Amino acid sequence: MFKNYLKIAWRNLIKNKGYSIINIGGLAIGMACFLMIALFINNELSYDTYHEKGDNIYRVVHHGGSEDLNDRWIWGNAPVGPALKADFSEVIEKVQFSGRSDVLLEYNKNSFQESNCFYVDDTVFDVFSWPLISGNPDTALEAPYSIVLTESTAKKYFGNEDPMGKTVDGVGGRADDGLYTVTGVMKDVPSNSHFSFDVLLSMSSFYQTRPSIFDSWGYVDFYTYFLVDDNFNVADFQAKMPSFLKSRLPDESKDYYYNISFEPLKDTYLKSKAARQPGITGSLNNIYIFAIIGLFILIIASINFMNLATARSMERAKEVGVRKVIGADKKGLVYQFMGESLIMVFLSAGIGLLIVAICLPWMGNITGKEFSLDNIINTKTLLLYFGTALITGLLSGSYPAFVLSNFKPISVLKGLVSSSPQGVNLRKGLVIFQFSLSIALIASTVIVYYQLGFMLNKNLGFDNEQQLVIDFNWDGQVLDNIETVKNELKSLPEVTSVASSRTVPGSHFPAAGTEIESFEGSMEHFEPFLYEIDFDFIPHYEIEVVAGRPYSREFVSDSLSAMIVNEAAVKSFGYSDPADIIGKKFQQWGREGTIVGVVKDFNYMSLHEKVAPLSMRYSEYGRYISLKVKTSDMQQAISSIEGKWTELAPHRPFLYSFLNDSFNEQYQADFRFKKLFTLFSFLAILIACLGLFGLATYSAMLRTKEIGIRKVLGAEVTSIVALLSKDFIKLVLISILIATPFAWYAMNKWLNVYAYKIDISWWVFALAGLMAVSVAILTVSYHAIRSARANPIKSLRTE
Repeated sequence: MFKNYLKIAWRNLIKNKGYSIINIGGLAIGMACFLMIALFINNELSYDTYHEKGDNIYRVVHHGGSEDLNDRWIWGNAPVGPALKADFSEVIEKVQFSGRSDVLLEYNKNSFQESNCFYVDDTVFDVFSWPLISGNPDTALEAPYSIVLTESTAKKYFGNEDPMGKTVDGVGGRADDGLYTVTGVMKDVPSNSHFSFDVLLSMSSFYQTRPSIFDSWGYVDFYTYFLVDDNFNVADFQAKMPSFLKSRLPDESKDYYYNISFEPLKDTYLKSKAARQPGITGSLNNIYIFAIIGLFILIIASINFMNLATARSMERAKEVGVRKVIGADKKGLVYQFMGESLIMVFLSAGIGLLIVAICLPWMGNITGKEFSLDNIINTKTLLLYFGTALITGLLSGSYPAFVLSNFKPISVLKGLVSSSPQGVNLRKGLVIFQFSLSIALIASTVIVYYQLGFMLNKNLGFDNEQQLVIDFNWDGQVLDNIETVKNELKSLPEVTSVASSRTVPGSHFPAAGTEIESFEGSMEHFEPFLYEIDFDFIPHYEIEVVAGRPYSREFVSDSLSAMIVNEAAVKSFGYSDPADIIGKKFQQWGREGTIVGVVKDFNYMSLHEKVAPLSMRYSEYGRYISLKVKTSDMQQAISSIEGKWTELAPHRPFLYSFLNDSFNEQYQADFRFKKLFTLFSFLAILIACLGLFGLATYSAMLRTKEIGIRKVLGAEVTSIVALLSKDFIKLVLISILIATPFAWYAMNKWLNVYAYKIDISWWVFALAGLMAVSVAILTVSYHAIRSARANPIKSLRTE
């Protein structure tokens, strides 16, 4: 019996090649998209799950600013870690990382500036599952100037040599320059980690250089993680924090708001809302969006399957009649047609699996993630995939099977059967549903493009065009001669302006505890962000001064006792008019003086965030040199600047970037989202069009005789095309009305993650509707024109 069903199913596939290609192809693409999205979501959900003790690892979240604002940072002070371990028995171990450091490492004249380094406690391997290939995990990071390299980093410096016990020269970072001894080599950090590194340096090196900051509750430069026992209850633990902080905080720190809370390791990548993360974070909203798109695509492909199968019911009506006359029962026919559906679905699933396997490297490039065949060829994935295929086959094949098996044999054989109104209405409803989803995706794609274009083109409040930034990483020799270096670089004909600073827009910067004089004359505590800049920074970046003045070499006090703030800081400090804060006193990190200027707010952070309060003070201690380059031959200009740099600092590599490129790196996750969203939206629309194409084919076939009669009576080709197209166009127009409010609501929610965003205009939905109508007309018109131009004599002989 089964063999017979299989044979009939195969004959039907071969007999109706066009139908088979459309149905199997559309479903295969749908299944492939579903699997690719599932792989992406699974990867996002897998972050940090490889740690054996992961369920018992938490990290500290620091709350500051004010109780109303409640700013939350992962980056915080050092004393909190040892204090938690000392005061609470449920804390088994703590491990602290410094802020990310850049260290110039050299071995045997082979040098690289490593930008992914952390100083860390020697307990790191007791808490996290990062296995060592060489070395003792208990002692590897115990001694000052010990270093552990990842496998790929060790290979870069030592090749096939054994690195253990060898020394590398380290310049820069949190510790004094010195020779680091390699005490361990570990496997590369898995890509599904909320932060990664290439080099770990012993925290004792940092402590030996600057011991005082390890006791300061106000100095921010550490990430604190801790391991707890199995009975740990985070809510009970949180309730103990007020008394803990009251007993532990020094008196001077009690004058401003500070609190701590805790995040489990499993929530750090997707659920953390805190700022100043040690690495990348994901988006739970994006996972929901892609999950919905994956479901939409599968539904659209399944609707195609149902629509085309029921549309072909008239073609197979006589077959059903004959089978019933010779003894086939309804149950047997249902099994036959369900079996045919499942064969097509599993054939589609197999092709879809092949598509995914071929596209894995390309998908990895788009998502920035690592995918391999192992992600597909495993029991869990295959069971999920083919289980989904089975459910899809049963759901999408059940309705056509019951429709076909219900035909009355006498009516069928007399030619009295026709499509029921219920069946026609169901197909129309499914087409409307399909195109509603497709139009919503088109509109959403336009909005995503428009928002990201807005971000790239928005006036940020400073000049970021052709700004070449040299990173010299606080090199002492460069700093000792910073004015000479700047003047020499400025002497190049391609360079029109030069400035130095501790940071540049889009890069890392600290916050600084600051006392500001209020209207009443009292000193109030705030924690604005801090830019340390030279005299040339503000004019170099063309940042507008709205009150007071910029720094000037004409005022000797500017280098010792002056501060400039932005408009956001003025409002935060309680002043409504920027002019009112000029001359007010400040105290910040050991410096006292008066505020001499206010600059217009400029976007020195991502447009995801509003411009935050910023203080800018003069300092010769910097890391970056910014050069404004004016030339038509950029490569020649870079070569010229590199040559001059090699003369001035032969010991330093020439590390440069263009500011607009480095600033836009903050939006890499947004750009990946755009690519993925656009890709899957396009494929969803393609699948919907395949279904519409198939329906148009069968609609034209069912009206063959009608078209012939109309042509004999003198109907023009255009009128016949309009006749065959209008029903589908009506369905698309209804879809536009349904999709518009849904897409508007969904994309408004998506835009809320941006502090600076577009307003959704009516033309977005008009464009989406126009595109949908155009695609529908193009899809349907092929068969409409072909039918209209057919010989009416042949049409009338089709019986």
